[in-house]
Amino acid sequence: MQYDNGKRPFGEPEPVFVALGSNLGDRAENLRVALERIGDSESISAVSSVYETEPWGVPDEQPAYLNQVCELQSSTPASDLMNLLLGIEADLGRKRTFENEARPLDLDILFYGDRVIDIPGLQIPHPRLHERAFVLAPLAEIAPELIHPILGATPGDFLRDVDASGVQRYPASPRM
Repeated sequence: MQYDNGKRPFGEPEPVFVALGSNLGDRAENLRVALERIGDSESISAVSSVYETEPWGVPDEQPAYLNQVCELQSSTPASDLMNLLLGIEADLGRKRTFENEARPLDLDILFYGDRVIDIPGLQIPHPRLHERAFVLAPLAEIAPELIHPILGATPGDFLRDVDASGVQRYPASPRM
């Protein structure tokens, strides 16, 4: 049995929020395939619209991203779920050569229930989600009442505090 920081076992399904992003190749198709692959192993209960955003915090010039958030109902241990997501990224061509590089697919666990997990290679809640409009806009769409277990605010609360001017709903939104 796996515990988050030794506190609680994984067992009953919990809401898990995963961010999806793509800025290389057929971005919309990358998101669609990622959702399909996640759905092969996990129960997807909600999927946001797709948002197009300018690259954020990147060291070089990059194409715009498509971003989306999905909600799962999962009892898969967080580290195992992260390994599944990393495998999907790799299968779709992601290579990790430097931080914030352009990529066909980026998958991040934002929340796993109300758990706080800090183990090597995995921090949940995602440590910078409250600063990133490209995550907050789709998250607020599907989970407006979600409360951050550390910061005690909703995605909408955070979204009001960041510059979201570069985040636009994308007309063709791949959904499950």
